[in-house]
Amino acid sequence: MRLKNYLFGKCLRPLAVSLVVAIGAGFGLVPEAQAQKRLAPDASPDDIFLALRQAAASDNGALAQDLAGRLSGYELQSYVDYYRLKPRVRDYSASEQEIRDFMARYEGQALVDRLRNDWLLALGKTGNWTLFDEQYPKFVLDDDVQVKCFALNSRALKGANVADEARALLVTPKDYGQGCSDLIATLAQNGQFSDADVWFQIRQAAENGNTTVARRASVLVDSGDATVQQVMDKPALMLAKGPGSGAVNHQLYIIALGRIAKSNPVQAASYLSDRGRQMTAQEIAQGWAQIALAASYKLAPEALDYWRRAKDAPLTQDAMQWKARMALRAGDWKTVRSTIEGMPAALRNDITWVYWLGRALKEDGQNEAARRLFESISANFSFYGQLALEELGQKITIPPGPTPPTAGEIAVYSQNAGFKRSLKFYQLNLRYEAIREWNWELRKMSDRQLLAVAEYARQNDVLDRMVNTSDRTRSEFDFTQRFPAPHLTEMNAATRPLGMENAWVYGLIRQESRFIKSARSHVGASGLMQLMPATAKFVAKKIGMTEFTSDQVNDINTNLLLGTSYLGMVLNNLDGSETLATAGYNAGPGRPRTWRSTLPRTVEGAIFAEIIPFNETRGYVKNVMSNATYYAAMFENRPQSLKQRMGTVAPNSNVATDLP
Repeated sequence: MRLKNYLFGKCLRPLAVSLVVAIGAGFGLVPEAQAQKRLAPDASPDDIFLALRQAAASDNGALAQDLAGRLSGYELQSYVDYYRLKPRVRDYSASEQEIRDFMARYEGQALVDRLRNDWLLALGKTGNWTLFDEQYPKFVLDDDVQVKCFALNSRALKGANVADEARALLVTPKDYGQGCSDLIATLAQNGQFSDADVWFQIRQAAENGNTTVARRASVLVDSGDATVQQVMDKPALMLAKGPGSGAVNHQLYIIALGRIAKSNPVQAASYLSDRGRQMTAQEIAQGWAQIALAASYKLAPEALDYWRRAKDAPLTQDAMQWKARMALRAGDWKTVRSTIEGMPAALRNDITWVYWLGRALKEDGQNEAARRLFESISANFSFYGQLALEELGQKITIPPGPTPPTAGEIAVYSQNAGFKRSLKFYQLNLRYEAIREWNWELRKMSDRQLLAVAEYARQNDVLDRMVNTSDRTRSEFDFTQRFPAPHLTEMNAATRPLGMENAWVYGLIRQESRFIKSARSHVGASGLMQLMPATAKFVAKKIGMTEFTSDQVNDINTNLLLGTSYLGMVLNNLDGSETLATAGYNAGPGRPRTWRSTLPRTVEGAIFAEIIPFNETRGYVKNVMSNATYYAAMFENRPQSLKQRMGTVAPNSNVATDLP
């Protein structure tokens, strides 16, 4: 009955969405009048276009229609038409013919693929599988997890066995949406997913804090003494009662353990040790896996012991990686190896785990097997490619540059309509659309073409596109494009008084802003070195800039002066370690102090980088340090060692800092 109610609820969704849109407009949830007031009577076409974009993002179809009508002949006409149509695709009121007309009118543009993505989501949500199956093979980028779920669901409803493909896809609950929840329901209904599969999805969603996905999946299994929602909201009540009897109550208890462990792993471990005797050995192992993952996020000293108690419990991909990281931290190479070898192929073949498996094999004396793994990734211009090269006894150098593209090769791209749209979006400070238009044009280009386009980007001062475009070449490599060093005079003026290395600062800027001078992050960081307003004000006061005002932060000289000064403060605060200071620049200097205080031993810098518990900071440190190594090789014209640059990180219990 609960499954029928779930599926029946899906059928009502289009009507419900339409009612929400109508009610929202009627009660002012979408403030159409307010949006129009923002536009002055003499508003420019660009201002009207920006308001149109916002109206479409808010699904305000009436306002979008009105604003689009005021932009006849605008240079981004395809986007005017798209923003006029998008809200109506999302509320299911656009006709099939309208959508097909748009696609025919702008065939070949990136925006057609974007609209097809929107349409496929609408078709999947309404269960129009005939049209979905017709359009899905035409979805060029195919980069939407929810659409992929709808595609598998369509096949499953026709009798295809898609369980293995679904298990491989269903690993990121934050991307699920209705499409993936529907897929789980279909596979549970037709027997392709067992209760164990469904509970795995519920636990995975709970690990990620995705209550919606967990709740939707929970209706597919028999009810216990509580609901998944209740357990996620108030896990202490479930733990106080104990696991009780029956597999469902035991699974709810496991989820409760994971929720409590997020704040107190030791307490959760105590609950499992004291009351887990009513559970099966497999269920107990699942409980330890939940606790181990939460303890790993906290870099708790008990984490690896918890992983050992988890034995062969089925693990999410996130859990597998954290088990390997905690083994790395402890120097337990046997567990590193067994954990990586147990990963699914797609994860095991990720360059991160290829490298660490090679290291584990080397520690075990299997040098030839390790060498083969290092050779397989050593040509990759990235953090782990560089480390693999050093494992092979080589240093990091700059490859020979190609023959520069001619003026004629470059000039061709000034007539490219997609690049013109991209540059217009940069002018409007709409980087998302600018990047989408630019990257769409790069598909299927040869190395020679990519180098010419990268040079075209340099000529138009969009250095982020130059770097990104040149990064795509496969056999010809121009590192002056991949690792540019603009504003060198201003950089020297900022770094020389501090005794700071230009290579490191450029490596950081390449990661922070990709050299977009006006770059502004979603949290308000600005300029080349992405300074937060409070940080800029703090540093200005520290160095005696008495006339500093917040509007100066994007000035190149000011941004570099403040950014390098702050980076120097962080470096001094963290014992002169570039690895720690890079982490501190991104996450705040207090956090790497806390992280290093949890270390059981001195570790190499690469291990410290890999066990950083923030995904963004972990990737940031690797990229900045990799960048800095290439910049140093360019500036010094000699081979470099990333291992030496990373150094080692020793435990230190001093976590105090007065820096923001």
